[in-house]
Parts: sequence; C-alpha cells; structure tokens
Amino acid sequence: MTASVLLMSACAGTTPNAPTASAESSAQTVQADPIQQRPKLIVGIVVDQMRYDYLYRYWSKYGNDGFRKMLSQGFNFKNAQYSYVPTYTGPGHASVYTGSVPALNGIIGNNWYERDQKKVVYCVEDKTVKTVGSTSDAGLMSPANLKTTTITDELRLATNKEAKVVGVALKDRGSILPAGHLANGAYWFDSESGNWITSTYYHEQLPQWAQEFNNRKLADQYLSQPWETLLPIEQYTESTADDMPWERALSGEQKPVFPHNLPAIRGKDFELIRSVPAGNTITKDFALAALRGEGLGKDDVTDFLAVSFSTPDYVGHSFGPNSIEAEDVFLRLDQEIAELISTIENEVGKGEVLFFLSADHGAAHVPAYMQSMKVPAGVATSHVVRDSIDAYLDKLYGKGDWVERYINQQVYLNRNLIDSKKLARAEVQQRVADYVLRFDGVMRAVPAATLQSSNWGTGMMARVESGFNAKRSGDVVLLLEPGWFEGYGSDPKGTTHGSQANYDTHVPLVWYGWNVKAGESEAEAAVSDIAATIAAWLYIQEPNGSVGKPLQVYMK
Repeated sequence: MTASVLLMSACAGTTPNAPTASAESSAQTVQADPIQQRPKLIVGIVVDQMRYDYLYRYWSKYGNDGFRKMLSQGFNFKNAQYSYVPTYTGPGHASVYTGSVPALNGIIGNNWYERDQKKVVYCVEDKTVKTVGSTSDAGLMSPANLKTTTITDELRLATNKEAKVVGVALKDRGSILPAGHLANGAYWFDSESGNWITSTYYHEQLPQWAQEFNNRKLADQYLSQPWETLLPIEQYTESTADDMPWERALSGEQKPVFPHNLPAIRGKDFELIRSVPAGNTITKDFALAALRGEGLGKDDVTDFLAVSFSTPDYVGHSFGPNSIEAEDVFLRLDQEIAELISTIENEVGKGEVLFFLSADHGAAHVPAYMQSMKVPAGVATSHVVRDSIDAYLDKLYGKGDWVERYINQQVYLNRNLIDSKKLARAEVQQRVADYVLRFDGVMRAVPAATLQSSNWGTGMMARVESGFNAKRSGDVVLLLEPGWFEGYGSDPKGTTHGSQANYDTHVPLVWYGWNVKAGESEAEAAVSDIAATIAAWLYIQEPNGSVGKPLQVYMK
C-alpha cells in the first residue's frame, strides 16, 4: 500500500470493509516524492437526479464497462449522504466541488429571493457578462454568486494556473459551479441554437475545437431519430408499465409512451434534447472533444474534467423514477460512461486517471404511484401556503403585504413592514411557523431566529442548519413529511426532489482508476468529503469553505 491509504483515514468510524492504519505503518509508508504520485487527470462525473439504488436496480442489464466496472474495480461508499436541505441541482454541484454546504458557499437553491434587490435570482446568473457561441441570452452566466473556492480552484492556485480545468454539462449550473472561479472554461448547451456555449467570463470567443464541434450539428442529427427502448420493452421488468397516469408526456406528444417520435415533436429549437438519452450522448461527445481540444492529462500537472449528465433529471421530472423512460436512460447512460472511461484511459493512460461518480441529489417516488401502493404520500401546493400566510398575518397584525416570496419551501417575510409596525421579527416568524403546521404534508417549520441561535450536531435539524444562509435564506423553513413534495396545478405528474429525506440525500459515491483498489464501505460519508479527499491525494489545500474530511479508501 502507498501512503495515500493512510491519508484517507478521517472517515467517521470504520467498518469490516474499510481498512485502518496505525501511526507506525503511516510512518513507514510515506512517499519520498509525493508530487510524482499524482494522477495526470481527474474526471468528476455527476449524474443529475441519480438515486443511490440505480446502481443496483438495473444491475442485470448494465454492461461490464460502465457502472459495473466502476463498482467491481473501484471503491464504493454505500452510505454517501448530502448533509443539508434543500437538495437541488445548484447546491448539489456546489457541495461536491466546494466540499461545503449552502450555509457557507451561498448556493442555497437553483434560485432564491434577494431581499435587497426585491427579486428572485438564479444561482449562476451574471448580467455583467455576454454570451459566447450564440446570440441568445443563455450565456449571461458565471460563478459570481458562489461564495467559496472549489477543489478545481485550489488545483489551479496550487499549480500557479498550470493545471487545466474544464466543466461540461447541458445545464449551465452543472458546468459553472464545478469548474469554479478560475477554470480554463465552462461550457453548456444552448437550446436556441443547438450550440455549446460559454460566457465572456471565460473567453471572448469559443476555442477552435468547440467551434469545430458545433459545426458538426450533432443535436440536429440526434433529434432526427425516434427514441426507442434499447432492449425489447417487455424486458423492462424493473419499471412500471408504459403510460402510467402520473407520467407527463414530452412537449408535443399526446401520450407518454414509446416510441417517442422526436422528429415530429422537436419544434424549432433544441430544447427537447435535454429530455431524451441523446442529451447524455452529446454531453459525452463534447466532454471528449474538450479532453482532446484542451490536451487534458498530457503533461505532469494534474488536470480536471468536470462532467455532469443532466438528462436523467429532466426524464425523472417528467416520467418519475419507476418509469421505463428512466430505466432506459440509465441503461444508455451506462454505455456513455463506459465509452467515456475507455476513451480517456486509452488517450491519457490506464492508471493515470482518477474518476469519481456521484449525483447532485436523488428523487422521491411519484406520490400518485405511492398512493396507488397504499403508501402515504402527497403534493403540497405552494401558492396556497403563501396566500394563507398572508391572510393569517392580515388578521393578526392588520392589512399588508406580509409575504414577499415563498420559494424553496421558505417564507420570506416583509421585514420592512414588520419593523414599521414595531413587531419583533422572531415573534412573527414563530407565529408563521406555528400556523403552517395546519397544512397537509407539513411536518415541521423552523423560524430563522431559531436556526441562528441554535446548533444541531446530527440528524434532520443539522441538515436544515447546514442549508440555511443567514443573508440569503428565508424567515421560516418548512419541512414536509416523507413522501411529500411541492408541486403546481391540480394534477401534478412526474417527480421532484429538495427534501431532507434520504431518498433525496442518499447518492452514489464511487472512486475508480488511479491508485484505487476494489472495496466498499458502509461508513457514512458526506458528499462534502469528496473535495477534501481529492485535496489530500493531491497534497493541496482544500477549498476555503470546506467542511469535509478525507475519506478512507483502499489504495494500491
């Protein structure tokens, strides 16, 4: 064993499957020249809306070179959890790469309400930059709202910017937040043009390799073919039948059934590619183009390629986690990941690349499906909550616009109105927290004053505290019962995420490649531990808001 295994010993507790190391053995195995032991390339793979159980649910149908290869030849943390709520895409990607939580890195949601601006802001919006690669506004984005460094930033700082860092995802937030503040580039998909784009935060024009990729017009090519199941549809025995009442049809379709006739429903833009397996394919294609175009892993300085596969999230939101569509997306994603791994290992060198696989959040079962199985579940309607709180405070304190915004299951009260009436904020917050418990599905409500004056070391409330940012979060945080989530309309379909429940917080965490030996551990690991582990392996500083600890992994 190398010294690396001994450096990864801060995981909480040990299990029969996790190695331990004594101080004596640590002293005997420290490398004389640890810098020479670094991988040439790190590839972070984050799958948007991948529940942990997807690793095994479709096991018999996966090939040997994708998920199975990572699990059989890599190290699997079977109990990897997000340590905060709400569990959304922006916070998830930020947590993986900052090793932090929303309370510190500031990414408390995909969107949140900014009191001083009196408006909702998007997590990576930046009106000071311009789009590069398209005439649309989809490129007015940067990491400006991210309050801390990322592990990719720290790699750039540690190497005097010699290390190259590139982020790739269909979603802007899925590429920008992992790439960090100092990246060589972050690229995302523009539905208007079908191009991969960036912003002037990174480049004044697209690199030549990216322009050449866009000139191939792959989005047109992929959307010219129907989406049919990879296997005969009768073999999808892990899923419910095609066309369940809680599934949402793709835009332009009459029914949510196979085959999905993409050429007939695609419309004038390229938005549809996000919701079909081709979204994963074109993401893999562009990631490999970035690998070659930027020459990643071609020298002795460790580079970093951050890849996020966004399509499973779109499919889950429309069809739910028990659908044939969800299963088919993951069977095909298994093939995309197999190609990604094999191509990178062939071009950079087998054993020279460290891969990790995780997810930005999980997903709930569709409440209507759970109800059909006689399991308690439901959907809370957000506008009813807001309007009722306003009416309640009108009766209590007099007429006024008491609620400025209800978003991310958080109530933003009109603090100027509260102050003008000489009311105590903590009192009003507590009144609202007590009031909302009458709504179906609301399990608990926590005032901001309580969150700022208390501390929880473990459990559900620790997750709430870690997700609460004093400057950006609301006045009252609502927690829904297990199986419940917020929805819109009278007949919501598909699923979502965002809760403190384990189906949203429990995600894959698998290490594969450089120096990693096969193994697994049941010890609880936090997603925020990923960045700290990489920092320890690279002998660099962890991100400046990191709360994670290096994990213990079997090493060669």
